[in-house]
Amino acid sequence: MSKVYNFSAGPSVFPKSVLEQAKEELLDWQGSGMSVMEMSHRGKHFSIIAEELESDLRSLMAVPDNYKVLFLQGGASAQFSLVPQNILNGKTKACYVQTGAWSEKAVSDAKNYCDVLVSASSEDSHYTTIPDESDWVIDPHAAYLHYTSNETIHGVEFQKAPDANGLTLISDMSSNILSRKIDVGQHGLIYAGTQKNMGPAGVTVVIVRDDLIGNASKTTPAVFDYAEQAKSQSMLNTPATYNWYLVGLVLKWLKAQGGVEAMEQLNIAKAAKLYQAIDQSSLYSNPVAAPYRSRMNVPFNLQDTSLDQQFLIAAEANGLFELRGHRLVGGMRASIYNAMPEAGVLTLIDFMAEFERTH
Repeated sequence: MSKVYNFSAGPSVFPKSVLEQAKEELLDWQGSGMSVMEMSHRGKHFSIIAEELESDLRSLMAVPDNYKVLFLQGGASAQFSLVPQNILNGKTKACYVQTGAWSEKAVSDAKNYCDVLVSASSEDSHYTTIPDESDWVIDPHAAYLHYTSNETIHGVEFQKAPDANGLTLISDMSSNILSRKIDVGQHGLIYAGTQKNMGPAGVTVVIVRDDLIGNASKTTPAVFDYAEQAKSQSMLNTPATYNWYLVGLVLKWLKAQGGVEAMEQLNIAKAAKLYQAIDQSSLYSNPVAAPYRSRMNVPFNLQDTSLDQQFLIAAEANGLFELRGHRLVGGMRASIYNAMPEAGVLTLIDFMAEFERTH
């Protein structure tokens, strides 16, 4: 099979060695005689997988002891509703920063549970920047401040956690978790779907400080109550066991690469090379203000949009897949998550240069 580079925004590229290990262990996990997907989630074999999964994530992210780590279902989109149901704790208002399509969806869902103050929005700039923090309006009586650390669709990323002005800081880190070093302790709650940097779709990680749970609204079903799931080690209902296993393999791969710090340096280098190629081109352009460009999702447009389909066809012919931009913004998008090797980015750059030369 010819070499293919997958630039999909999610589900996304896997480390090849992880896929090979999963293939090797598919029918018989470590001499157990069983596939992980047919193991009881309460059996001794899966208990090992679950314990190592949490331990490795805590280690990679330096999660403090006073935080619970949950592995849930429903994707980050479910958390748009579950965060206010679990964290409002009697308060009636929450603050949100709106910097793209995903934070926009979080705002919309939160309005079903509380008054939402949009503390800042870059909608007027078509989500190509992040408003200066000095201009944010934050209500000191709100329950929390929510931000989306990386906007997958628009390619906008916070380069550091914002100042919550004393509020509990909550972040959707679905598309850049484990790609850069962050201080978990600055946040009250972090959530992320795993299908971009951590594994397959079907698992949602929630990292939440102990004092924030246990006060879910009375209408919150037990399976969506963080405190109840914490008591049951995320097994109040049957978890997505095989997906947990795959996430665990990705975490072990990440540790073997040198951890988050090493991965961050690689991600900086990959993104810098791709943005440089775009900026030096007369055919391609990136719409995002330079200080807020994402290291994970790089949108770009062709100056002549009539060439878009030709570009995509030629890219696939050269083994470069899933470069079509999101339907909301059009154009192209290269998602270069942790598992995308630098060779893939360099191959894309070479192809873009040749396509420009011939068109």
